[in-house]
Amino acid sequence: MGVLRLAHVDISAPDLELAAAYYTQVIGMDISERTEDSLYLKCWDERDHHSVAVRFDPRVGIDRFSFKVEHEDDLDHFERRIEQYGYAVERVSKGDAVGQGESIRFETPSGHEMELVADITKVGGRLPLLNPAPYVDGLVGIAPPRLDHLLIHAEEVPEMAHFMRTTMDFHLTEQVLSGEGHMMGAFLQRSLKPHDIAIIQGPNGALHHFAFWLDDWDHVRRAADILAYNGISIDIGPTRHGITRGNTIYFFDPMGTRNEVFTGGYRPDPDFPTITWTEDQLGRAIFYYEGRDNGRFLTVHT
Repeated sequence: MGVLRLAHVDISAPDLELAAAYYTQVIGMDISERTEDSLYLKCWDERDHHSVAVRFDPRVGIDRFSFKVEHEDDLDHFERRIEQYGYAVERVSKGDAVGQGESIRFETPSGHEMELVADITKVGGRLPLLNPAPYVDGLVGIAPPRLDHLLIHAEEVPEMAHFMRTTMDFHLTEQVLSGEGHMMGAFLQRSLKPHDIAIIQGPNGALHHFAFWLDDWDHVRRAADILAYNGISIDIGPTRHGITRGNTIYFFDPMGTRNEVFTGGYRPDPDFPTITWTEDQLGRAIFYYEGRDNGRFLTVHT
């Protein structure tokens, strides 16, 4: 029983044609479905219906983020725990949301709408399940194999981290503490990677970024070449984090939403101890090589 992984991130954008061009030609995702007001996209090695949804709206921002659970019965289990924690839960019937079955939605202490879903429509990946080759022909752009994680803001980081740990059994892999011992950042996982979701100090309801996985450092460097060639606004990188030990490059889609490609890091087993960073080392925690924030990373969000 439990939460398996990040399923999809749903954002809004004022130009669906521009979003479609960017996410298919620069990122290299496939459009699995398109409705009158939304795009549903997946990476080449993902078999679920979508991992990113883009809805038309003059506002740029996040609609919700969704995690997949293992069994239908898990929805009942988590519904009880979330309601006991003090948050109302909404049931979404099968067929009401594109590409998936019944789910539950609820507001989090950070002011985001979160969703848990068990049944997601399978549309298949670029590789067959029988005797697959390790090479995929015809990929476009950066071509990440899958979505990896997201980072959100919260006015009260400790409360949001406590909610995720208490109601859904997320494990705290790393944290950032102020000089007074207040939690400024929390990194939590359910799928034995450095983080599935991270939370940093900031306005409730805001999205910092969502990230795609790449297989190695050379792919991150190649991503930088593709981004520069296409005139995409690069935030910082290629570089390396102290937190998670991952290799990274951050950049903005043409509508202003921050994306990341990420690789590396460690495997946190179930008994992995929490790593703590102190505020005086925050620069090296965020960007280990540079040793400081670039002036945008902690302040720019959607």
